[in-house]
Parts: sequence; structure tokens; C-alpha cells
Amino acid sequence: MNKQPRLSLIQLDNYKPLRETVFEAVRDAIISGVLSPGERLMEVQLAEEMGVSRTPVREAIRKLETEGFIAMMPHKGAYVAGISAKDILDVFEVRAALEALAARLAAARITEEELDKLRGAITKTDNMQNIEAVVASDTGFHNIIYQASRNEKLMQFIAHLKEQMKRFRTTSLAMPGRTEIASQEHEQIMKALADRNADLAADLSRQHIEKAENSVMQAIKKVKEFKNE
Repeated sequence: MNKQPRLSLIQLDNYKPLRETVFEAVRDAIISGVLSPGERLMEVQLAEEMGVSRTPVREAIRKLETEGFIAMMPHKGAYVAGISAKDILDVFEVRAALEALAARLAAARITEEELDKLRGAITKTDNMQNIEAVVASDTGFHNIIYQASRNEKLMQFIAHLKEQMKRFRTTSLAMPGRTEIASQEHEQIMKALADRNADLAADLSRQHIEKAENSVMQAIKKVKEFKNE
């Protein structure tokens, strides 16, 4: 019996190289859980499911390995990398520091137009029920602050980390009550930025990420308890 394909056929994008489109498709499948931690990835099977040759799949796997999404096992091949509690804590620890720095810089450099965009992102989150839409709006809120920092190197570091964070963001915001609390935290951060209070903006941003970390760890704990019942 043939395995049901889980990846969609690649839609060619004239503005994006095929290898990049394949990379994003496989990465998103890992982030969403379509491809599970510990699962072996076969180049031939992935290529068939996406309707492409093995070359862009091979290139995508190499790039995904460098970003920590895939682990290469000697004599066995490529596997979806697992996520340990230590991995999660490490990522959140780094993100908390970078978010605080971004907010501190943005407090002095953010424009009135960007502040208006932050207010809009908060309003959207308040009115959303769909978790995917909430995650997108939450991501947009933080992206505005990164941009307002006006620090290209900081944005590069955060861009790399964001791909890791995608695996946790939905888990955090899906926790009961977390979306509403996160929206309130966004409101406080936005007000600190509007007041040009760098210290407060940095502290609130750090606390915001630490609370998101707690939500993810609680979600993982609940899953473990469920499995042990």
C-alpha cells in the first residue's frame, strides 16, 4: 500500500529559485508537524511528492541541516531533528536578549508610522479567533520592532532565530488565555516605545518572551502527562 503524500506539488515562482521554494516547503512541513521529529527523510520520496528533481531537495536538506531542522546520521541519512527541553530553553534565552535589545534601540528610532502599525497589529490580534492568523499578526508586531531598531546585523541574527521560533510560537499562543495576555503585553511594549522609554521597553520585551517560554513548557508538560495517562 502506497503512502499518502503529505507534501503538496511545488508551484513555480518566477521570482524565487526552485531550491528556495523547496527549502521553504520542507521547512514549513517540519514546523507544522507534517514531518515529525525523528522521521527519516528520503530524497526520492520528497522529490516525487513535490514534483521536482532530487537536486533541489538535496540542497534544501543541506540548508535545513545548517539551520538545525534536520540531523544527518552517519550511514543512515537525514532525519527531522528532535526538540529537547534544553533546545527550547536555549532558543528562548537568546531570543529574550535579542528582543530586549531590539526594543531598546527601537525606543529611540521608531517612527510615528511604525507606532501606528504596531497599534494596528494589536487591534488585529484582539479580533482574531484563528490561531494561524493570530500567529501571523504576532509575528508582524515583532517584525515592526526589529525593523525600527535600524540595526541590520541584529535583524540578521533574529531572522535566523525566527525560523527556530516558528516551531514554538503556535504552541505558545494556542495555550488557553495566552493570546489575550500576549496582546496586553504588546500594548504595554507599544506604549513604552511611544514614550521613548528604552529601559522599560527592553524589560517588557524580555518578560514577554519569558512568559511565552513558560507557555511552551506548560504545553509540553501537558502533552507528556496526557501520554502517561
